[in-house]
Amino acid sequence: MVTQCPIRPGSRYTYRFSVSGQEGSLWWHAHSSFLRATVHGALIIRPSAGAYPFPKPDGEAVVVLGEWWDADIVLLERQAFLSGTQIPSADAYTINGKPNQTEKFSVRGNSTYLLRIINAALNTAFFFKVAGHTFTVVAADASYTTPYETDVIVIAPGQTVDALMAAGATPGCYYMEISSYQSAMPLRLGSFNIDVATAVVEYVGAAPTTDGGQQAAPARPEMPKPTDTATANGFYTGLTARVLPGRPTVPLAVDTRMFVTVGLGLSSCLPEQTSCNRSAPEAVATMNNESFALPTTTSLLDARYGKAPGGVYTNDFPDRPPVAFDYTNATGLLAGGAAAALSSTGRPTTKVRALRYNATVEVVLQNTALLGRESHPMHLHGFNFFVLAQGFGNYGGAASEQLNLVNPQQRNTIAVPTGGWVVIRFVADNPGMWFMHCHIDSHLSIGLAMVFAVEDGPTPDTKLPPPPPDLPRC
Repeated sequence: MVTQCPIRPGSRYTYRFSVSGQEGSLWWHAHSSFLRATVHGALIIRPSAGAYPFPKPDGEAVVVLGEWWDADIVLLERQAFLSGTQIPSADAYTINGKPNQTEKFSVRGNSTYLLRIINAALNTAFFFKVAGHTFTVVAADASYTTPYETDVIVIAPGQTVDALMAAGATPGCYYMEISSYQSAMPLRLGSFNIDVATAVVEYVGAAPTTDGGQQAAPARPEMPKPTDTATANGFYTGLTARVLPGRPTVPLAVDTRMFVTVGLGLSSCLPEQTSCNRSAPEAVATMNNESFALPTTTSLLDARYGKAPGGVYTNDFPDRPPVAFDYTNATGLLAGGAAAALSSTGRPTTKVRALRYNATVEVVLQNTALLGRESHPMHLHGFNFFVLAQGFGNYGGAASEQLNLVNPQQRNTIAVPTGGWVVIRFVADNPGMWFMHCHIDSHLSIGLAMVFAVEDGPTPDTKLPPPPPDLPRC
């Protein structure tokens, strides 16, 4: 309901698009209800010239990380909405759609493999390791990075990481393993699945045995604790861009500046939440104290193209929160007047922020602690953005934040640090209606989103094209 109406049951629609300016691993997925739990896949973009800016690997593998529920996920999402509760945690984690020890990756000794890692999970960030092996990260979200050496990869929902793995260990079998990274503070026990998911990396022709003649069990990596924010932050902040000729560089002059709080607050039940506990507040997600609601009659893009926003959306998404306060100090926050003001949002709204074509936009995304601090993976449709800086606490505090204007990493999804902030910058050179939302779907469904309305440019090829004749209708 942002860029199109959903594809109706029993119908089909073919997407046609141009690929330019990106190389690496992306993915496609459904954006209706919680269907993307299983409706997703990899989208691999190879260099048109056939050469990578790093040594050519001997092989490659797509590694899609996911979650599984022993129930109808659409029904779970509907029940959660009606009752004003969160969906239960996943019953299992998966690697390439398979449970523990089912997926196998065959490698040859003294070879290098490019792992294209995609986090397709609805709600879980992951630590990723392979026992006895290390990685060189070379790209993230289809943008090349300066080679980054690590033994653990941290990947939030919606993100992709391309990493080289040298198969230089003693020939045998090794577990590839994922475990959850839980950034919420305070952490609610029972709110996530503490299990791991494993696949097997097996050297061709190797079948090591124990002294008793039995085949040895694969070696297992030592995984970080679920609450290891230091390891997660070290990975997220360690990446920088690989500056290459002809690639975009950071725009230095800023036209539009926004300061946007992201987090969870409290609100009352909506009339349509028929089984909600009306005697107690329920969790609601907000950006600048606005909880986003999708339109129900037509898509935002249809309304924008037809110049008929009335009744569909308004152009008044705020550039700043209504109240400035100590955003990440959880001590006594819910008892304060600022917290009360920022928790009582009323009904969700459909507000967008209009942007002039080709404007340079800088957005500070500030985490809040109203209901606890938590890392939110914020994804922007239609654009890559530069990640200029990130840190903990309140942005603009006593210490002056240094922005990386030389080689900042480029992303389309950034994990805002738990109890912290991130500064992003992008050029609004793609006319249309573009969703910015948390890629934790249980947060998206309760309003952690907004939309940028990018105006047309001055030339025919910088204006929004007409809708294709077979575009799904509501």
